[in-house]
Amino acid sequence: MINLTAFRRFSPLAIPVTFWMGGMLAAIGSAGIPHPAALAQGKKQGTIGRVERKDPRIDALIPKDAVIEVLAAGFKWTEGPVWDKKNNALLFTDIPNNRVMIWSEREGVKTYLEPSGYTGKNKFTGYEPGANGLAFDKDGYLILCQHGDRRIARYKNGTFETLVDRYMGKRFNSPNDLVFARNGDLYFTDPPYGLPQGVKDPAKELDFQGVFRLSAKGDLTLLTKEMSRPNGIGLSPDEKTLYVANSDPERAVWMAFPIKDDGTLGPGKVIHDATAEVKAGKPGLPDGLKVDQKGNIFATGPDGVFVFAPDFTYLGKIVIGDRNANCAFGNDGSVLYICANDKIVRIKTTTKGLGF
Repeated sequence: MINLTAFRRFSPLAIPVTFWMGGMLAAIGSAGIPHPAALAQGKKQGTIGRVERKDPRIDALIPKDAVIEVLAAGFKWTEGPVWDKKNNALLFTDIPNNRVMIWSEREGVKTYLEPSGYTGKNKFTGYEPGANGLAFDKDGYLILCQHGDRRIARYKNGTFETLVDRYMGKRFNSPNDLVFARNGDLYFTDPPYGLPQGVKDPAKELDFQGVFRLSAKGDLTLLTKEMSRPNGIGLSPDEKTLYVANSDPERAVWMAFPIKDDGTLGPGKVIHDATAEVKAGKPGLPDGLKVDQKGNIFATGPDGVFVFAPDFTYLGKIVIGDRNANCAFGNDGSVLYICANDKIVRIKTTTKGLGF
């Protein structure tokens, strides 16, 4: 997932970090958008955007009267949303500010974890030091794609523990997004957006951008390095297909890869090509994605969230009118939360996301 300014994202020891649930965000909302502090006071938020319906099948997924609600604003670049079922709250990252935030209906928005992705002592010179994609493992621990530390980490008992940070002895670029299979295998992408100078950073050790699988036993496998900017990632409900977004303005596509019986990938197929929309100036690129229980795909991209049927037919778009990073189902599974540039927004759905 990426900040699109100029088309870029502006040892395995446990490292102690600060964790707290308090501390209201400063009132830094952008013009016309309520300040995050207003949420804790129960103030009504505004609505933005619209739903563009290209195929009647979308009506079974998003109610015709659904609106896009603004929940919070004033961040630098929101990412990595995941629903915390235990606390009935949304976690998301504010990457440039190196923190994980938490939003709930009852308490509004607060800082949850800081630092989130870069724990080094030297000043980070890039735009995106913080964590990106988030997920919970089967034991309920928060798993983070850490840009600055260039690893996948588990947050446990107040420390970050490295799950994996190298492929064949070479450091990852900056793990970006992730998805767990039911058997505990972890699939993730590794573009260069967390490196201070991106793909040309002198500290870059791999000569490719990869999609990987970390098995539940701890074995790491490179699945493909054919994508120039692998980003958002998801699995079909039967876990026989892997979906990956490619956030390259020269080839802005979503791909589907069949997963073979041995765990490797077959030849990829283009789900949708949005390169023309990018070149036409619509804000954003293919980025994060989520799948519902019936196999429909909700994928952030130029100008909003694209909705694809299981057969990859383009059904329509949740038009935000801004750059969008990622999305996640929450509540009982029938609410879609969207990281829209400096904002968090949501829309009611009829369908439910996987895992609910």
